[in-house]
Amino acid sequence: MPLRLSVLDQSPISEGSTGADALANTLDLARLADELGYHRYWVAEHHGGPMLASASPEALIGPIASSTKSIRVGSGGVMLPHYSPFKVAETFTILAALYPGRIDLGIGRAAGTDPLTTFALQRDRRQAAPDDFPDQLAELLAYLEGSLPAEHPFARLAAVLPGRPELPALWLLGSSLQSAIWAAQLGLAYAFADFINPEGRQIAAVYRERFAPAGGNGGRLGWPAPQTAVAAWVLCADSDEEAQRLAASSRMTLTLLRRGELIPVPPVEKALRFLASEGKPLDGSMPGRRGIIGSPPTVRDGVERLVDEYGAEEVIVVTITHDHSARRRSYELLADAMGISRAGRGDDVATAAR
Repeated sequence: MPLRLSVLDQSPISEGSTGADALANTLDLARLADELGYHRYWVAEHHGGPMLASASPEALIGPIASSTKSIRVGSGGVMLPHYSPFKVAETFTILAALYPGRIDLGIGRAAGTDPLTTFALQRDRRQAAPDDFPDQLAELLAYLEGSLPAEHPFARLAAVLPGRPELPALWLLGSSLQSAIWAAQLGLAYAFADFINPEGRQIAAVYRERFAPAGGNGGRLGWPAPQTAVAAWVLCADSDEEAQRLAASSRMTLTLLRRGELIPVPPVEKALRFLASEGKPLDGSMPGRRGIIGSPPTVRDGVERLVDEYGAEEVIVVTITHDHSARRRSYELLADAMGISRAGRGDDVATAAR
């Protein structure tokens, strides 16, 4: 199967612009990705910060799907601990019914924010929410697959999900061994966040080794074989030097993030001055993070090495620049370098909705 190339959009807010501008850029980039032949377009979930406008993937997926023609659209991901599994099932069956065969439900465990904002997101604030993600995930799957036992008090709700018979394709997201084990046990597709943890090679291998087709129970949302996607930080420009220069904006935000300081994406020249004042080399390196940064040949080689390392069928690309035009250009150059096209996009092979 040809390599699938996809997009993870965090809706970055550039210094001097607004969240509304960032969301408009998300729609613009989605249309471009559709035209270029990217396989899927996922929107992230982050809360309470000045840099990313992607607080509600479920609110963005419909407008993106309406603005595009054939690219798959989904969440990368819905942070399930914030939500009722039943509400997530309702929302995504509606989306699947409105855009049949195009909706993905990527599920994550992380909060996507700081502890205070996590608490603000809770409906019941009498105490911290329990860490019961496996139970939440099992309940969500049971609603979508209609597999709740007849004696379960919620059993009838699965039959009345508003978008039936359409279902989203389900992915489990992660950056740790535990997420890989859960995905393998349940027979789910798995997307690993290399841009968070670049040491995921063995984790992806464990997922493939332990994969149980369709979760071993014939569930409609299971897959017949492992599906591995790796989400990577990529920035492509006309030259290696220009790509490294553009990457300075993200390097500045990451440096300050590690100090607990959140900022909008800074202009390149401001970021270069900051990095110089910090004595940091201007070679694009990000300690503890992997960035595939450079000209089209450089980036192509980096992506191919990443695919080999993870044994992945798909690369999901996240790119952040201060100027939206540079981000558009990066995705254009990457599509050309990797040779993707609409004709070669293909369909997902889940046993559930496609």
